[in-house]
Amino acid sequence: MAASVEFWFELASTYSYPAACRIDALARAAGLTVAWRPFLLGPIFRAQGWNDSPFNIYPAKGRYMWRDLERVCAKHGLPLRRPTAFPRNGLRAARVATVAADEGWAGAFVPAAYRANFAEDRDVADPAVLRALVASLGRDPDDVLARAESGPVKDALRARTAEAERLGIFGAPTVVVDGELFWGNDRLEDAVAWARRGSA
Repeated sequence: MAASVEFWFELASTYSYPAACRIDALARAAGLTVAWRPFLLGPIFRAQGWNDSPFNIYPAKGRYMWRDLERVCAKHGLPLRRPTAFPRNGLRAARVATVAADEGWAGAFVPAAYRANFAEDRDVADPAVLRALVASLGRDPDDVLARAESGPVKDALRARTAEAERLGIFGAPTVVVDGELFWGNDRLEDAVAWARRGSA
């Protein structure tokens, strides 16, 4: 089996959008697989004393981020429409992503959810939006959304968020390779190169 990279993402995270759309192809080209790791940034931010995205808390940083994201998305040919609400609540979508990761279809669902939020300005907290996304991937939306709200999936997402804190993850996206952290869309290539070197 090919070596894997762990892709840690939060569905409200701006820079996770281009990263989620790029990581699979980068990993495949290097002979690697992607382990999709949804988690929640809210508890991690609260531990740092933040009750909102730092891009909202620090307006200059936020202005820079949105302009930079425009450049990044243009570079990679990705559509971008600034959401009318930011950050959106990613909890329900993260639970669906937890189901998808366990069943091996996160590589299709996660980029689709990011496109819905950051290219189509659709609310990924809305069950109707999630139902449509899941159905578009040939999955039973009734079954998936019911399981996403089950106790075991909620517990799994909480455990994953606690694991992210233990690993020292402080933002998204983060790629973890054998305990090494690579933070940001601009570090994907470095993370893949590190993993490929280790698997050689």
